[in-house]
Amino acid sequence: MAEMQSGSAAGAANGNSAGETPAGAANAGETPAGAANAGETPSGDADKVWTAALVIIGDEILSGRTQDANLAYLARWLNIQGIRLKEARVVSDDMQAIGEAVNACLAAHDYVFTTGGIGPTHDDITVDAVAAALGRPVVHHPEAVEVLTRYYGDRITEARLRMARVPEGSDLIENPETGAPGIRCGRLFIMAGVPKITQGMLRGLDGKLAGGRPVIARAIGAWTQESRVADLLGSIQKAHEGVQVGSYPFWREGKGGANFVLRSVDESRLDAAIEALKAALAAEGIESQEGEI
Repeated sequence: MAEMQSGSAAGAANGNSAGETPAGAANAGETPAGAANAGETPSGDADKVWTAALVIIGDEILSGRTQDANLAYLARWLNIQGIRLKEARVVSDDMQAIGEAVNACLAAHDYVFTTGGIGPTHDDITVDAVAAALGRPVVHHPEAVEVLTRYYGDRITEARLRMARVPEGSDLIENPETGAPGIRCGRLFIMAGVPKITQGMLRGLDGKLAGGRPVIARAIGAWTQESRVADLLGSIQKAHEGVQVGSYPFWREGKGGANFVLRSVDESRLDAAIEALKAALAAEGIESQEGEI
């Protein structure tokens, strides 16, 4: 199933036909306020908060057989592009479930990414589900056919050519690992489930999506219970607009501690908040260090 890309676990396919546009379907090629048109290399608005969602597809994820590794990588990659991952969903290999998740995320965010279900077997139904949700037919992309034929030579089969199927009007995302491409439908990016392949596809998209300023993160670690400094953290958050303060407790060496991670798109505001936090902790008699413990 995961021959050149990622496959999904077996699941019964059902839902809308590829030629229908379900009620309330979002247009992947539409441009929400300030978002990118398909095929363009747009310039971002630094003041806009650009958002994305991830739809992870596969019964193997929901059953616990496979552990997802794409979400964390995508979140970090998006931060560098100036885009914030605001939502993630995990859905089964089901036409209707995939379509509903994709349309809901397209309606709410600037970009949507899917992982899983674009391999060569019968249960790889992501392309069919997305095409149905968008009201587009499924076609063989000629460039994808060429890439796969060149890769396999006389070993090319109809099953392998399934990986050249795309919703009509889509562009391809280069796959430097195995050749079988990902798919871009305007604001929607359909990618493999295999992490190494997904990461290669994302590298090919570096700098090609409209986004704002990258999110910068710095951490302070301290051996203290977070309940002791809860009010202190809240005051830091309130006093420093544009800075998010997160607290992540841990238990090690028989004692409790916490790492405080501050995030902002403005480096000067972030620096000021870090210094204020260190001073506030010191005033409470709590030693802290730059970086996580």
